[in-house]
Amino acid sequence: MVGELVSSSYSRHLIYFLVFISLAGTQNIVVFQPSFLITTGPTVTGLLFGNTSDITLHVRTVSPSNTTGSIGPSSCKAEVTRWALTTQQVEKTTLRVQLRLNTSLRLCGVNETEADCCPQPLCVLETLQVSACVGDSPQASLLIQAKIYAFLSPTNTGSDNKTIIPNQVYQPLGSCPCDLTLRECDIRCCCDKDCSSEDLKLFEHHCLPGPFGGQVSPEPDYQCSVQKSENAPDWFPFLCVTSPLENNPYLGLFYQGEKIKPKPGPSFQRPMLSAPVPVNTYRQGSPILTWSDQYFTIPQIALGRCINNAPVAFLENFKVECETLLQSCPTGPPLQNLPADLSIQVKDGQGGDVTVNVTEEAVVDLSPFIADTVAPSNVGQVCENVTLALDYKFYWKGNGITNITLTHSVGTVPLNDRRVLKTRYSAVFLNGDFMGEPNSGNPGYQVGKPVIAGIANTSENGTDIVQRASVYLWKPVGYGLCSTAERKPVLFGENSTSGCLLPLGLQNLTQCDLLRETISSLQDTLIRATYVARSGNPDSLIMADWLNISFVNASTPMEDMNSLCSEIPSHLHIYVWSLVTGMIEGQPQRNIHDFQVSYSLSSWALECEGGDTSPCVDPTKTQMFPITSSVTFIDIPVNTGSPKTRFQINFTEYECSRNDICWPELAFPITRYYTGEPYSQSLAKGLILVFFFIAASVLGTPWRQIWQAWKGTSL
Repeated sequence: MVGELVSSSYSRHLIYFLVFISLAGTQNIVVFQPSFLITTGPTVTGLLFGNTSDITLHVRTVSPSNTTGSIGPSSCKAEVTRWALTTQQVEKTTLRVQLRLNTSLRLCGVNETEADCCPQPLCVLETLQVSACVGDSPQASLLIQAKIYAFLSPTNTGSDNKTIIPNQVYQPLGSCPCDLTLRECDIRCCCDKDCSSEDLKLFEHHCLPGPFGGQVSPEPDYQCSVQKSENAPDWFPFLCVTSPLENNPYLGLFYQGEKIKPKPGPSFQRPMLSAPVPVNTYRQGSPILTWSDQYFTIPQIALGRCINNAPVAFLENFKVECETLLQSCPTGPPLQNLPADLSIQVKDGQGGDVTVNVTEEAVVDLSPFIADTVAPSNVGQVCENVTLALDYKFYWKGNGITNITLTHSVGTVPLNDRRVLKTRYSAVFLNGDFMGEPNSGNPGYQVGKPVIAGIANTSENGTDIVQRASVYLWKPVGYGLCSTAERKPVLFGENSTSGCLLPLGLQNLTQCDLLRETISSLQDTLIRATYVARSGNPDSLIMADWLNISFVNASTPMEDMNSLCSEIPSHLHIYVWSLVTGMIEGQPQRNIHDFQVSYSLSSWALECEGGDTSPCVDPTKTQMFPITSSVTFIDIPVNTGSPKTRFQINFTEYECSRNDICWPELAFPITRYYTGEPYSQSLAKGLILVFFFIAASVLGTPWRQIWQAWKGTSL
């Protein structure tokens, strides 16, 4: 009930105010809103509503009556004040009125007689009256109570020189942490050098305490000047230390005695390659050098773009593809290369050199190397002997290179305005006939490294050799279609699920056998290997380092129906069981214990129950069906032994790991586990203690009483 009355009162006042504004627009009525203001700054603004066409404004300083306390009526007489009045027409019936103080709010210094400053911290304390008049008749008035303090400005103007950092050994680096404002006096910061003596008098008894207030190096408690007489103990005058403040333990607390060179920030300039350092032998990752001690370079991709002069790292395979917009025929590397320029001498890492053997190969089908399909605009203009691919093979043994072969693919490329050429570059390191593949751990797998798989082959001498391969998952690109999908390797320890979409129509779902065979062939491209490596660095010649991949086929016999195909292997799932086999330098070594591949079968049919029934009628219409793949890693817990019995769990009195007193170790000094001194000495000392214990027991009170009782009975 009270809320309804209050709401009704507010609504009534709002209606009255709107009616007044509407009447003021037609009659000569004006009003200030609000009619009373309090300001603590040099600028104050108010609004005048009504018919302001013939209105003039006047400002004067007023004071309340000493007897009644009221302020007299408005006056239209002009009076000189230190306030400047400006107006701005906001709307037809609204006028913005602004007053600005014309004097400075700077606090006067000692013995300063300049008039444009504040002699006291409370600079302005007065009441202003703004009168709206029509001729000499006041129509409305605005009262303004001004209470403004002086600004605390710095005593010195400062300079633009660099800050001088003091020696941290003798003086703290941050001597005044509360000095937060540049060239301004911070309140209660007594160590601020921007504060004048007049400023410090305002808060000299309320300074900020502790290190933030400037007491970065407080006097220690053992100083004789710190302890007060009423709190000091009796012995303090004999043990206190009299030492100068320069000898303070807090000084140099964070000083390490060395200088840190600043690191270069980010730059958009092209980095300059450092001069090659000659090497005697190659190691994995070290750059390969030419006979003239220059980097051996092949175009590679770095930071998302192709770098023409990228050094080749030893035992680091790569295969990249670079796109170039051909606007004219190339005349130099990397798209125009002569066999003599490619046949260079390279250091073999053993003190000698090898020469690159170049084989020219002409390419007739340019479709894999052309990115556009626009017909040439200038018929007959072609570029001959354009480099389309550079495929290097490095044969290595130990820490050296034994041979380098290069297949240089060239072709004749038609030229037009939008011809995009895709050039391929690759480098493969071969140990004999085997490619040097990077490992995924040493010896256990590292999380995030690819799972190593393989295919068993038989060499000429009859030994089994495992050729490395990979296990993949789907990697959709573009619109997510399986026709454009790529593959990504399975990474150890990282569960993942991915897939692609296959468009199918009515005709596809009438040939279920062909559809199942197509889906199976698509899923088989992910896993072509039959073995998986147990550890991260398997040996291709040791079959014990490899584990058979087990395939589980889930079969649920179902009959195909009209436009419905069953037993579609739409989902491929990989289960990997791993366990910790040991620790090396505190790092657990994980190996693969089992690797299983299973298929989930599903039934596919066109959905025609919605509003769109065209796919079930029109053979040209298609719907999307998902093909998915996933991997799950399962950790096998380490066997810590047989489980404890209930007695072992509850009865812990004699368990040394849970008690401060360990009774089983009472004779520890005379056991083999004690290594504090030679075993012979500890055994001798232990026997001596046993002898004294037996002697004390025999000669003690109980045995003496027994001896006396036995002697008394015998007599």
